[in-house]
Amino acid sequence: MDAMANSAPLRIASVNVNGVRAAFRKGMGEWLDGRDVDILALQEVRASTDDLQNLLGDDWDILHDAATAKGRAGVAIASRSKASIHRVELGPDEFDSAGRWLEADYEVGDRVVTVVSCYVHSGVVDTPKQVEKYQFLDAMTERLPELQKHSELAVVVGDLNVGHRELDIKNWKGNRKKAGFLPEERAYFDRFFGPAGESVTGADGSTGTGLGWVDVGRRFHGEIEGPYTWWSQRGKAFDTDTGWRIDYHVATPALAETVNDYAIDRADSWDTRWSDHAPVVVDYRI
Repeated sequence: MDAMANSAPLRIASVNVNGVRAAFRKGMGEWLDGRDVDILALQEVRASTDDLQNLLGDDWDILHDAATAKGRAGVAIASRSKASIHRVELGPDEFDSAGRWLEADYEVGDRVVTVVSCYVHSGVVDTPKQVEKYQFLDAMTERLPELQKHSELAVVVGDLNVGHRELDIKNWKGNRKKAGFLPEERAYFDRFFGPAGESVTGADGSTGTGLGWVDVGRRFHGEIEGPYTWWSQRGKAFDTDTGWRIDYHVATPALAETVNDYAIDRADSWDTRWSDHAPVVVDYRI
């Protein structure tokens, strides 16, 4: 992967585009043109592979996994050079993860970097949608150790639809019983980020084994509120920065050690946004 091997650092960006065709109509292309991204992970694509190629252009190699239901979800990874291999299966055969999990391996110099574009269900309390969300998080729990064995330089990026801690949601007190901040959901993230192999007590009081992955955003910014990545389209949420941090780079320890810079590309104003999510852009010095 010569183009990436020669770049220092490797820049990986992730964003829930909330419909890629609409995002480009509103200015996504101008953002991308000025960001010098090597690997771009998208969620909620809601378009065809041809649409993606036409929008991004021939300079990008595109992997795309559409959702089973047309016009819903969909994840993609676009890169400046071709992936050596990619995979889309997650969880048991009967579990439909289409449009939500896409893995790709990239050769960077003499190393292999694995990038996953992930879109976790939003969920709705006490409905089948929440059951599906827990099934997906269960499948992630099983897959993460396998990923780390596959490549010590691996990162899961995307809209994971859970605010892990109180620092990750502006109005956390008002959302304690809502999907996205339920103790049961947050407990999964306690285990994702808990010390590898050690017993971890989750936000819901459950115990499990830590997987040792790193929340790159939290490590980079430390113990501060946010910075947020998603704001409701309703009211003045964006103007008052009443947001949620639900878009992540979840990295193996080896890859997390190479982080050189981390940025959330929040729009300058409400009317210049091209998605309700902001891109998360991270530089890894491989």
